[in-house]
Amino acid sequence: MDDVRRGRVEVISGPMFAGKTEELLRRVRRARIAGRRVEVVHHALDDRRGEGLVSSHSGLDIPSRAATSAAEILELVDPAVELVAVDEAQFFGPALLDVVQHAADAGLVMIVAGLDVTFDGRPFEPIPALGALAERADRLTAVCTVCGEDAPFHERVVASADGDSLTPGVEHVGGVESYQARCRVHFEAARWRAAGAGGPTVTTR
Repeated sequence: MDDVRRGRVEVISGPMFAGKTEELLRRVRRARIAGRRVEVVHHALDDRRGEGLVSSHSGLDIPSRAATSAAEILELVDPAVELVAVDEAQFFGPALLDVVQHAADAGLVMIVAGLDVTFDGRPFEPIPALGALAERADRLTAVCTVCGEDAPFHERVVASADGDSLTPGVEHVGGVESYQARCRVHFEAARWRAAGAGGPTVTTR
């Protein structure tokens, strides 16, 4: 058996609140327990939970290094590193695809977590493309905040003038105060409402 390091790509994708970062951190911790050298990277724009940290909505966190571009990711990696974990990978844009592929070809294990769907229900590249080229791709779902069913989507929402209801809002970055997970039925119902049409009738439990 040769000593060549065998790289691979693993993608963890889904909507907001699906537990993508939590799963990324779980794999990082397992790799470290196994004695592997790991580097965790996030985009410099994502400082919502503090500098130098990757953290999940559930409160788990781990030290991380910030990169401003996809090309910079590998510049942060020591030659002894065996596994690179990239969180909120959608922020790096299409350039991430080639960086991850080249890193895996060179023998690195690349674990990439990110949104694969936008708040208006469109594919969020480069995550879907990365999933198609990965050795392992796991798509997680959240829990619909309306009915409790599996939620493959998330909807951008802001408080209305009366402060009681939530309606689709303008461009806004944030967490639970700005987005909610939606199943297909309630996501489609929200799109009909936003378009000013009646749409299908849905019920909540």
